[in-house]
Amino acid sequence: MKNFVLIGAAGYVAPRHLKAIKETGNNLVAALDKHDAVGILDSYFPEAAFFTEFERFDRHLDKLKRDGTKLDFVSICSPNYLHDAHIRFGLRIGADVICEKPVVLNPWNIEGLKHIEQETGKRIYTILQLRHHPALLALKNKLESEPTNKVHDINLTYITSRGNWYYTSWKGDKTKSGGIATNIGVHFYDMLIWLFGDIQENTVHIHTHDRAAGFLQLEKAKVRWFLSINAETLPTAVKDKYARTYRSITIDGQEVEFSEGFTDLHTVSYQSILAGKGFGLRDAATSVQVVHDIRNATPVGLQNDMHELAKLPLTAHPFS
Repeated sequence: MKNFVLIGAAGYVAPRHLKAIKETGNNLVAALDKHDAVGILDSYFPEAAFFTEFERFDRHLDKLKRDGTKLDFVSICSPNYLHDAHIRFGLRIGADVICEKPVVLNPWNIEGLKHIEQETGKRIYTILQLRHHPALLALKNKLESEPTNKVHDINLTYITSRGNWYYTSWKGDKTKSGGIATNIGVHFYDMLIWLFGDIQENTVHIHTHDRAAGFLQLEKAKVRWFLSINAETLPTAVKDKYARTYRSITIDGQEVEFSEGFTDLHTVSYQSILAGKGFGLRDAATSVQVVHDIRNATPVGLQNDMHELAKLPLTAHPFS
């Protein structure tokens, strides 16, 4: 049984990590979040110590270590811009780290963390759960049997509607979340690069407060992508069902179905990490570079190779 510490216990993704820690037969000894809406702990680890102040949290962990309790892993579910600092903290208290994606916001942060890994002898793992999805693993096997010069035509559409609260939260602040492409798209870029090879071209057509669209030329694919948090961009058929999320990936006009099977992917990720086979900084580096480049690119406007939804009318920021 390994002892875990969790940073970001009140966040959206924290329950998946709590479930994974529990289902892999391990123990949560302490958790931190500045918000105290963490009743979810009762479902998994009611005995875990909880703190809303980092200083008291840090002191508690130090006391545990001095009393002989080994801290094996720090799991990080905090806002994106804090990942780098929280990873450094985890390594420096002598634990390995499991961090939600994006592991960091900028490519140079990865280089800094590699040095601390070497100094401490501890490992940094990140959650790239789509690489564990059975349907996508089957697709990868199929692609690897194809001729090496085959180039596929791909459309990626991901719309996950958000209300006006989004713009008040850290997620609506590009300096903290990395913007739309980073916050809701980084795992899709990682998946596409994992399946179809490295980036050869990265063009951004539009990038606003509520959507982004662009084109990626990969080794084995041309990808037109569209990401949005605006419900008005949903297809009519989806709106008619009162749904607020739409996910679609087509390869050469054929839909890739992977809507099911997401429930246990964090647990599978933890199992892989505990077996010493988890994804590390090297695996995360390319997608971090991609979203950094998208974030800092000057949109070229509506041009060839654009996603059809890029043509939808733009909307004003609700608090402009």
